[in-house]
Amino acid sequence: MTISLTFPDGAQREFPSGITGVDIAKGISPSLLKRTVAMALDGTVVDLADPIERDARIEFLNREDPRALELIRHDTAHVLAEAVQELFPGTQVTIGPVIENGFFYDFARNEPFTPEDLPVIEKKMREIIARDKPFTKEIWSRDKAKDFFAAKGEAYKVELVDAIPADQSLKMYAQGAWIDLCRGPHMTSVGKVGNAFKLMKTAGAYWRGDSNNAMLTRIYGTAFAKQEDLDAYLKQIEEAEKRDHRKLGREMDLFHFQEEGPGVVFWHSKGWRLFQEIIAYMRRRLAADYEEVNAPQVLDKSLWETSGHWGWYQDNMFAVKSASAFENPNDKDRDHKVFALKPMNCPGHVQIFKHGLKSYRDLPIRLAEFGNVHRYEPSGALHGLMRVRGFTQDDAHVFCTEDQLAAECLKINDLILSVYEDFGFTDDLVIKLSTRPEKRVGSDAVWDHAEAVMGKVLEQIAAQSGNRIKTEINPGEGAFYGPKFEYVLRDAIGRDWQCGTTQVDFNLPERFGAFYIGADGEKKQPVMVHRAICGSLERFTGILIEHHAGHFPLWLAPEQVVVCPIVSDADAYAEEVTMALLSEGLRARADLRNEKISYKVREHSLAKVPVILAVGKREAEEKTVTIRRLGSQAQTVMSLAEVMAVLTGEAQAPDLVRKAKAKALRG
Repeated sequence: MTISLTFPDGAQREFPSGITGVDIAKGISPSLLKRTVAMALDGTVVDLADPIERDARIEFLNREDPRALELIRHDTAHVLAEAVQELFPGTQVTIGPVIENGFFYDFARNEPFTPEDLPVIEKKMREIIARDKPFTKEIWSRDKAKDFFAAKGEAYKVELVDAIPADQSLKMYAQGAWIDLCRGPHMTSVGKVGNAFKLMKTAGAYWRGDSNNAMLTRIYGTAFAKQEDLDAYLKQIEEAEKRDHRKLGREMDLFHFQEEGPGVVFWHSKGWRLFQEIIAYMRRRLAADYEEVNAPQVLDKSLWETSGHWGWYQDNMFAVKSASAFENPNDKDRDHKVFALKPMNCPGHVQIFKHGLKSYRDLPIRLAEFGNVHRYEPSGALHGLMRVRGFTQDDAHVFCTEDQLAAECLKINDLILSVYEDFGFTDDLVIKLSTRPEKRVGSDAVWDHAEAVMGKVLEQIAAQSGNRIKTEINPGEGAFYGPKFEYVLRDAIGRDWQCGTTQVDFNLPERFGAFYIGADGEKKQPVMVHRAICGSLERFTGILIEHHAGHFPLWLAPEQVVVCPIVSDADAYAEEVTMALLSEGLRARADLRNEKISYKVREHSLAKVPVILAVGKREAEEKTVTIRRLGSQAQTVMSLAEVMAVLTGEAQAPDLVRKAKAKALRG
């Protein structure tokens, strides 16, 4: 029996069924076999030594292929496990998956590993890689595998064998004498891992993530195909630590968190000014097209049942009753209804749309809200401003006809791109179309239509940008009620952040019976477009802090100018300068403390104040100031009038600058 294999260049060849990728690569050329680490059959990466028993498209992968990176990291995890058991006999290995940017492996050991162990383990890993033992795979029976691991004292592996579904093969991979249970695939040999890897840190982890189970030690690592990629990643990590918004939040006195309010932000005055500046900017951008509304924060659970959130999203919602209802459940005078803190604004906006009869002439109707929402996040997932339980959404919902849908999505796209540019995100933007998830509401026909419209819009967006904007399909990642665009922006050190979304919803209006009167006098169901630009404003603020490393453009800086007298005799002039700045709308203050000017400069530089104005007797007499910019040692003497003109111009938000230019052009 023969099979037909199609190669990347389109050529087709016949081979005997059961031939392996090793045999095919070797038959083409020994050099191909030498550089090949795995193969892909119809796009699925498998072991090069696997027998091929069907017609397929075949590709040979070398280490530089992007798809091989996961294999490199997977294999490095196996090398880590072997090294640990060589160095620390009696240690049990459990699971070691690939994760974003690396891998980890969990170990059971009486004495937890420490950071000091990592260089020793790395050295042993390099020895194992140098041995370059081949990866070989065997299919074992469950009883054989359990007996094997039980004899080695590997109780966790025995449990994992029992957890594998009966219809799945049990694969055992050997790298020399060391054997592990694994789904695979792997590269051809351990030496293919290379030396571009590093163990990053240790942490505690419960077995299978359950706090009722034993605590294990987790070792995190990362690996790359090339040393320069590893070096770039480690540099990015180092830079990210410097830019950590939690660290900068303390240094700049912006916000804090505490145990009594897990996952909610305590904004300090400077942080609140920054937050409100972002909201003020967004309000101005929406003013021409959107009506700002505000829906209740607490609503009866029946509304969430109608919307579908109670069924689909309940685990992430906070339910509430009156305190007395909990204490006195039989008290008939109490309201015992169950309410929910809103996790999103959309059901409330549907109610506002439904209030009063709407005509097709009224559409599109665009409702915006800076709505405070609450969503349950596990305590272990909370991370500063980036992952919270209470946050503000720059949320909006557009109610339109099907004919208006594409134009509205394009209009939203233009707004999102413009906003990101104003905030300093101009490079490597990606827009992903996320399609229907497995769990969803609505018929396939409705989803087919929605995805078709969104697909055409995505093509238009790419074309309009001259293909400058990258577009992708993200299968199965849509909302439960409709497909969506996800806007992924890249920050100053190359990290990607998913922020904006545009989500098409044919289902929620139907669930709530929302309608408008069409041109024919009949009731029509509107299309609902869910739109967010920043998404969580708290998270977006954290992203901005890290993107700018706290060094904000003047228009965004929570504190723009500090005026520092050099001598106490200049205090009055410092206050005069400060009042002049405040009168022009600048966020300024005078630092009149009895401290040396060098001390004040260091302190305000650490707090990332963009402009420091130093004034002494001479400046007071001549009505000048000495200006110093954040990040520069240069000092320039300017007249008070000059510095006022310069700073008031720089402190204008980008949208206001454009507005002023447009007005000037109109004469």
